[in-house]
Amino acid sequence: MPDHEQIYANEASAYELLISREDMEGNLARALQGIRAFEGLDVLDLGAGTGRLSCMLAPLAGSVVAVDASRAMLDVAESKLKALGCTNWRTVVSDHRALAVADQSADVIVAGWTLCYLASSNTKAWRRQLEWAWDEMGRVLRPGGTVIIVETLGTGAETPAAPQFLQSYYRVLQEHYGLEHQWLRTDFRFESAGEAERLTRFFFGDALADRVASESANELPECTGIWHKHNFREAFYDTRGGGKG
Repeated sequence: MPDHEQIYANEASAYELLISREDMEGNLARALQGIRAFEGLDVLDLGAGTGRLSCMLAPLAGSVVAVDASRAMLDVAESKLKALGCTNWRTVVSDHRALAVADQSADVIVAGWTLCYLASSNTKAWRRQLEWAWDEMGRVLRPGGTVIIVETLGTGAETPAAPQFLQSYYRVLQEHYGLEHQWLRTDFRFESAGEAERLTRFFFGDALADRVASESANELPECTGIWHKHNFREAFYDTRGGGKG
């Protein structure tokens, strides 16, 4: 598989082109707004990357703080937010496990395709890594706040097929933490079969890219999962500043 850490640090523009081809029907935006009305709220976008969710929510929200470990990714996000004409945002380079964000400063946290890197079964002590992030989310949320987590349920899959290394993480979200869950299709639609192969190989690796090439198609199915919890702080974070996870 490609080195995603290297991609995020050095190939942000290519990554942005890839994600710009996903979910051309806008299914994700509708699903998020069905979970929580964002109008006037202060939103923290964890793992904001090149600003996919930040750009989706900034026109609605009172404010957006886009957090990512990669300055290069946030530079792209800033350019996109400026192009939208939004002024209600800022970016922060920070780790999920030690957020450089004030206590109780957000009404909603969205975390898109990001906690998976801490909670993959390939990550050492992944449960503890997730708990650190969980506690930080509880710290920065206000009472009554909502957490919304977005992750893949299978690239190239027409029905949910979670990657094996994320299955334990997803079970924890639902069975241990009790988050509500839904899934939707966010298919990729590329400009050509050649672009489909090139961008798929760039981020998802040779096995999937070889399949795309053999089909000579410019579309690729994608299943996306959404997990959410209202009143997150009350459920998981005590008033002394420690997690209940």
